Amino acid sequence: MKSLFYVTGVVALVGVSLLMASVKTDYDHSADFKSYKTYSWIKVDAGNPLWIDRIQQAVDQQMSTKGLTKQDSGADLGVAALGRTKKEQTYNTFYDGIGGGWGWRGFGNMGMGTATTTVSEQPVGTLTVDMFDAKSKKLVWRGIATETLSDKPEKNEKKLQKEVADMFKKFPPKGES
Repeated sequence: MKSLFYVTGVVALVGVSLLMASVKTDYDHSADFKSYKTYSWIKVDAGNPLWIDRIQQAVDQQMSTKGLTKQDSGADLGVAALGRTKKEQTYNTFYDGIGGGWGWRGFGNMGMGTATTTVSEQPVGTLTVDMFDAKSKKLVWRGIATETLSDKPEKNEKKLQKEVADMFKKFPPKGES
């Protein structure tokens, strides 16, 4: 009984975490972000070729709003983006029948209910954006966004725009330099 409760709790936490988007950023605290005025693309890679331009446009838009100018070469920053999709399992448990269940109404587990758990695969997309100091070739900033995807490309495009905007909310970082 306790193990079933534990498994149900873990499954619920995993399900909730998949519904929430996750954006994380990190940066080199010694980098002088005020000195970066231009950027150029090193590479954009995605599992689906249609997403290469979408990713690049979303990042370009955010870089522009942050005051950075895109150049073909000779820029202060080099930018690389990697988009990937993977399938994660989600578990849904449904209870039916009449009975006490988890001690409901103080009767203990006296009812004749059943629990049915189904497993489904949910696509989850991850986008990693890296920025390198062009002179030192050193990684100075990384943003990672993870989002549960829809089967509708239009919804995923909106999610991409939102996640990239969230990624760049605190860019440039207020470094310690």
